[in-house]
Amino acid sequence: MSPAPVLPEIAVLIAAAAALLTAAFVPQRLQWLGAPLALIGLGVAAVLAAAQLGGPPRSTFAGVWALDGAAIWGRLLILAGAAVCVLLAPAWFARDRRHGEYYAMLLLSTLGALLLAGALDTLQLIMGVLLSSVTGYVLAAYHRDWALSVEAGMKYFLIGALTNALLVIGVTLLFGLFGTTDYAALAAGLDDAPGQAMTLLALLLVVIGVAFKLGAVPAHAWLPDVAEGAPAPAAAFLTVVPKIGAGVALIRLLEIFPADVIAWRPILAALSVATMTLGNLGALGQTDVRRLIGWSSISQSGYALMAITVVGLSAQALPALLFFLAGYAVANLAAFAMITWLRGRTDLAHYRGLSTRRPLAAAVLVIAFLSLVGIPPLAGFVGKLMLFVAAIDAGYAWLAVVAVINTVISLFYYLRVLGPMYFDDTDAPVHTLGMPAAVAMLAAGLLTVLIGVLAQPLLATLGSAVLLP
Repeated sequence: MSPAPVLPEIAVLIAAAAALLTAAFVPQRLQWLGAPLALIGLGVAAVLAAAQLGGPPRSTFAGVWALDGAAIWGRLLILAGAAVCVLLAPAWFARDRRHGEYYAMLLLSTLGALLLAGALDTLQLIMGVLLSSVTGYVLAAYHRDWALSVEAGMKYFLIGALTNALLVIGVTLLFGLFGTTDYAALAAGLDDAPGQAMTLLALLLVVIGVAFKLGAVPAHAWLPDVAEGAPAPAAAFLTVVPKIGAGVALIRLLEIFPADVIAWRPILAALSVATMTLGNLGALGQTDVRRLIGWSSISQSGYALMAITVVGLSAQALPALLFFLAGYAVANLAAFAMITWLRGRTDLAHYRGLSTRRPLAAAVLVIAFLSLVGIPPLAGFVGKLMLFVAAIDAGYAWLAVVAVINTVISLFYYLRVLGPMYFDDTDAPVHTLGMPAAVAMLAAGLLTVLIGVLAQPLLATLGSAVLLP
């Protein structure tokens, strides 16, 4: 079998190995060399993935790997998000003795997300979730001398251990029922499902396992702790990149299960409502901005589940999901990049009067938060609008109404941060990190605007994306 279909993944793996070897042999003052190595690997992988666009959708490697629009666009989003997170790291970890190893771990976690986006087999799905999870635990607890970071890593690990076990049990049940782990073979055998109740149970267990990476109910509780306690560059990565891979993996998996045979759609709609509502309500009382963004990330997962709920009912489901994930990614990364550039300022009181001392950083945070709310003409507005259109088109207008109500609720906790930035004043000094973090912040903020302004051609491109099998 030709390695050409997985050349992007090979490039990321080689970059991870190079970063690890560099970290092992260079002195502490040169550990930052892992960052350019990681960026080169991610850039090469992105070029190789982009070269696969436009080709006919197909499966490869004995049917376990997808080369379709959903997988390729998902890979590009994952690689771009990881690159932004790499830029945040050099100044943040400059005094960390394990600085160089961070890039290897981040690249391996990126590889796990890539595996999720292209999985066409339940065993491949397990591999992607486990690789993304095991490396994610390390990233979350990377500041091992800081109690909050260790606590975040431990909560992430405990919830991950439970949900990963449920995922494996669900895959085992599906294999026992259908005698295959291949998506195409599963789809062919579902019309004569041997036990619909047992099949639904197995599917639900798999959904919970993938929902852990998505940060959705009932496997969501790790997200606020990781957003608050993980190193800020790692928190930016863990709240965005695995979510993209999980979203693509979940919509691909559920698309093969006919909802008239296996009644999964009402369950997923309920999870969508619970996730967006719980995330927004949890964010309302937060005084820590990073923790607030963590709860907000949970609510954004609930919106993403809207598109997954209506896959097969609306042709807009897949383009809506991909565009929404892109808009969410750039806005969330912009917010975390701003926090990182400001050396981790996270208490709500620290943001009073920020617009007078760091007007550019304040403007980026305004753009990020307004995009997450869904204010035009930003990327988040178009993403949410596409989700609402897909839900209404599929006959789930009530779900769109619930999402609109939750969107209004979210405006209150974002304004709790933005208001004092512009209407209060303080004499407290504001210290910043180096140029790479500033570049990442400005790039993410600019992309949040550009994706919204250029939505029409982007949606036309995403509209041709298909899902295998």
